[in-house]
Amino acid sequence: MREWSVKRFLDLEAVLQRKSAFLLGPRQTGKSWLIRARYSDARIFNLLDIELFRTLSKRPSTLREQIEPEDRLVVIDEIQLLPELLNEVHLLIEERGTTFLLTGSSARKLRRAGVNLLGGRATQRFLFPFVRRELREHFELDQALSRGLLPSIYFSDDYRSDLRDYVELYLKEEVAAESLVRSLPAYSRFLDVAALSNSYIINYTKIADDAQIAPSTVREYFHILRDTLLIERLPPWRESKKRKATAKDKFYFFDVGVVRYLQGRRELIRDSVEYGEALETYLFHELRAYCSYVSRDALSYWRTSTGHEVDFLLGDHTAIEVKATRNVSFRDLKGLQALQEEQVFRRYILVAQEERRRTVDGIEIIPLHEFLDELWRDAGEGPTKDTTRVQE
Repeated sequence: MREWSVKRFLDLEAVLQRKSAFLLGPRQTGKSWLIRARYSDARIFNLLDIELFRTLSKRPSTLREQIEPEDRLVVIDEIQLLPELLNEVHLLIEERGTTFLLTGSSARKLRRAGVNLLGGRATQRFLFPFVRRELREHFELDQALSRGLLPSIYFSDDYRSDLRDYVELYLKEEVAAESLVRSLPAYSRFLDVAALSNSYIINYTKIADDAQIAPSTVREYFHILRDTLLIERLPPWRESKKRKATAKDKFYFFDVGVVRYLQGRRELIRDSVEYGEALETYLFHELRAYCSYVSRDALSYWRTSTGHEVDFLLGDHTAIEVKATRNVSFRDLKGLQALQEEQVFRRYILVAQEERRRTVDGIEIIPLHEFLDELWRDAGEGPTKDTTRVQE
């Protein structure tokens, strides 16, 4: 049996020294592994344990009875399965000063159950699929673009089968089983169509027509995907003065392998449009994780009514365009050149697959691996413990 040990970058220790926290992330991103590796000394309640779930669902106050005063950290894994426990959590935070780490894969059920009752007593952190910085020598770009970066799938010897199981059993059936959708066939059609709109401006009417459902249903399904952390909204940057900018959102699925499976795409062909789309989705994932784990910058994009576009804006300081090409042309620079006229951002970067770094008219053309090295360089080494082990 082979085993890979990967040190996750998310730093929860500093947060938990101050207050309780929700750790949210899609299924199979490694939340349970992280807990077992870093917090083995904590009291852990795993709600996937059927007997424990039955006991606590019948009498939530049992939680209070099982927690000792000396238990300074208590972990409840999969809290969305029993959100009624949040009343007990609230009480223990107030009366005993207990610190909680609450993990979940659905913000929707928590919100409906009154997660806001905890108010400022708990903060939120997110765990994403692997990033290159975590995988280090295990990272291979085409493997990441083909399989995605979910821990159990990235290292799998049968990743296509594992992706199929993930999509069919979780994205479709389990979401429906939680009564989030009324019609599984309609939701399945929507998923397939929405996947083809990944990285594009959302057109609710077109998606509704293609999926044969009402536009209002499409909007509701998008809310479900966001609440279950399966897609991420990318808002537009609207502060441009020289050109009129769009006010519409784009969205990306949380993992490039999952969205490619939903799109019905199998082989990854270099220099194809599909390869470029996969690379853009992957870079969005890296930037989103960096903003969440390290910088806390807002992430947005820019598009004008005349078609000028820049893929990603990092805070108010860095504009980033991504191209899969190995030979950047002047045409590839047009979006960044148009944005330069706004005189807002300090750096303008085109991430490509060229071999050497160079600068053209104030635009830095940087090879992908160098850009990622630079992005994470000032982030330190992260927590000291290994937190995800993947076995085959």
